[in-house]
Amino acid sequence: MNSILDFLTTGGPLMIPLGFCSVLMVAVIIERIVNLRLKRIIAPEVVQLVETIRNPEDLNLSLAILDKNPGSLSTVIRSAIENRDLAGEELRNLVRDVGHGESKRIERGQIVLEAIAGIAPLLGLLGTVVGMIRVFRVIASVGVGDANALSAGISEALITTAVGLSIAIPALAAYHFFSSRIEEIVLEMERVSSLLLAKLRTFGGRA
Repeated sequence: MNSILDFLTTGGPLMIPLGFCSVLMVAVIIERIVNLRLKRIIAPEVVQLVETIRNPEDLNLSLAILDKNPGSLSTVIRSAIENRDLAGEELRNLVRDVGHGESKRIERGQIVLEAIAGIAPLLGLLGTVVGMIRVFRVIASVGVGDANALSAGISEALITTAVGLSIAIPALAAYHFFSSRIEEIVLEMERVSSLLLAKLRTFGGRA
């Protein structure tokens, strides 16, 4: 434990914002893992509900099932059912807008990962610059004979760079992984909502 603390302390003051970035990254990744579970956003019961709707009488009964299975898909499907009397283009625009809003809500947290992936290596680079400035100051003051003073500046430069990259790499990987998951979720939401709109048209509605 002491060796780890000594290692982090050697990195200098920029280890503080880097430490904050690492904690924030872990927190966001955990939040993404929990909230981007497919069943949490797209309940299988809701998908089955839309696929089994056969006539207009099923629509009102569907609302009770949606109440029991809250989620982004349920919100989109509810908007279509409750506003099915709108003209076709108006209803499609409404469903699209609701879906867009739900997509933005699902994407919440992605911008944090993206920011950390960009900021962490820059903080590491800044630490490198600060460390090298310290090295040159030591050289200017006592020459190259003080190995301890020189190693402190070099260590600060290398440690912050290593820590910055060790934060940025998993943050970037997590960002792309969750972005891919979100794209799959959004496509499935669009598929199910399009299926419902097509059924509303067959019921003689205006969708």
